[in-house]
Amino acid sequence: MSISSKPTIGWIGAGRMGFQLATRLLEAGHDVTVYNRTRAKAEPLVALGAKVVDRPSDLAGLDVVFIMVSAPKDLEEVTMGEHGVLTVAGKSPKVIIDSSTVSTEVSEKVRAFATTKGTELLAAPVSGNPAVIAAGKLTVAVSGPKDVYAEVAGLINLFGRKVTYVGEGEVARLVKIAHNIMLGVVSQTLAEIVTLTEKAGVERSAFLEFLNDSVMGSTFTKYKSPSIVNLDFTPTFTIPLLLKDFDLGLDAAYELQVPMPITAAAQQITASARGAGYVEEDFMILLIEQARRAGMSLVSENKKVLSGLEVESNG
Repeated sequence: MSISSKPTIGWIGAGRMGFQLATRLLEAGHDVTVYNRTRAKAEPLVALGAKVVDRPSDLAGLDVVFIMVSAPKDLEEVTMGEHGVLTVAGKSPKVIIDSSTVSTEVSEKVRAFATTKGTELLAAPVSGNPAVIAAGKLTVAVSGPKDVYAEVAGLINLFGRKVTYVGEGEVARLVKIAHNIMLGVVSQTLAEIVTLTEKAGVERSAFLEFLNDSVMGSTFTKYKSPSIVNLDFTPTFTIPLLLKDFDLGLDAAYELQVPMPITAAAQQITASARGAGYVEEDFMILLIEQARRAGMSLVSENKKVLSGLEVESNG
């Protein structure tokens, strides 16, 4: 298999993340054809040079097809379902690069089907959100045939700061799920300590300033500080999506016989937030639920707080 330096590219899934990543490919001068279930969400990409099609199968003759959909059933539908990209007789992409967060079982199923069509599959889940993409800090884990990865690494490197090849098969799926488990556990811990210090009389902005300047501060705690201080829960990643990743991680832990008691506790707390009706807001709404359990009602501090992403995005 050989991929040209200017391959024809398909993109399936123009949600918040997919839209931004397809934009990066277009801005790099690549020929990109886009399918999204709701066509209107993909139409703005036309102004950047994209073509928009009505079915995944319309992408079957392209060199490389990226996929970023939100659920396992969606991945199966756009690849193997009616009008799937792998269902056209005599035509199939050379490579599919799938950045959806799905189980290893579903990924194996799609990979096996792709192999029968002569298509290679790379699992390439990403860490970040649109703001992280804009700042050039997105990271990617990739697994699958190493020689195939070498052919398309230049394309994936356009997404952000770092691409890590983690091995053969589906291991990138578990790497991403493990990452998101840490995201959930750290977020709940952050909600707890912010609530604790505020109940003692410390402003959230003051506590976070201290934390972010300490060895325990991180890109993540800095990035979430404006949301926590000003109670801005515009969604970047939601409670149901976080809960899905907890469930996938605990399923893998059961299969591999790895005890994960802290993850299990965080999963239950996250499930209770979903039960309280928090399904559209950003997952950091965990703070509001934690404050409620502590008998507190939070108000915005209305302060300008930097997220840590401004320097690269402005520079």
